Amino acid sequence: MGTIVFVFFAGVAAGLLASTAGLASVVSYPALLAVGLPPVLANVTNTAALIFSGLGAITASIKELRGHWRRVSLFVVLSLLGSVGGSWLLLAAPAESFEKVVPFFILTAALMLLISGRQTSSTTDSLRAARQHPNKRFLVLLASYLGVILVGAYTGYFGAAGGVLFLALLSVILDDEFAVINAIKNVMAFAGNFVATIIFIFRSHIVWHFVIVMGVGLFIGGYLGPVIVRHVNIKLLRALIALAAMVLAVDLFIKAYLK
Repeated sequence: MGTIVFVFFAGVAAGLLASTAGLASVVSYPALLAVGLPPVLANVTNTAALIFSGLGAITASIKELRGHWRRVSLFVVLSLLGSVGGSWLLLAAPAESFEKVVPFFILTAALMLLISGRQTSSTTDSLRAARQHPNKRFLVLLASYLGVILVGAYTGYFGAAGGVLFLALLSVILDDEFAVINAIKNVMAFAGNFVATIIFIFRSHIVWHFVIVMGVGLFIGGYLGPVIVRHVNIKLLRALIALAAMVLAVDLFIKAYLK
């Protein structure tokens, strides 16, 4: 009973972090390790459970997503292309082989978030002008789409802080309000986790009783996250997300290089 309660509340906390910061795995993955699952099995089970966080977040974000579904669909397709490749790679080469570069990806995401939050009006105007310029538009779109595919691949392969990477990337390539960007990120994360889970069902093993228990908590936390984003100071939220990502990057760096 104690294990069930622990996994449930870990799910609530992870759902909040997933739908506001993209840092669910900071809580959910270690929680699954704590109840005795080996690393790869915990990673696969965690991915399956995170579907419920996405469902909660999307349900609460209908307002922000209205009018953006065409663009969301394009980003989802691109991220899924990467996610499928990343998921298959995980089954061929376990994520432990990737651990030495992950801290640098997460640190980069944190810095991107901080930079995107400090964009001046002139910077925003320059980016908007580049998107509208006949020649530069193609290069900007190509770089943006490749970025989405690569982050999708990372999410399907390793997963930790993948939401932060999506959030950071979208904050740079889009000029929408943070709540809208966060909502788009939540849809992309949901789609990636869903497709990865389908692959894992046929190619790996998922501990379903943990998925269900944690999933209920993730749905609750995932639903509450977008509501919180609507009412908090966005600059402060960006700074807190970036700080948490930096702490995670340092922790993973220590584990990868100093232990």
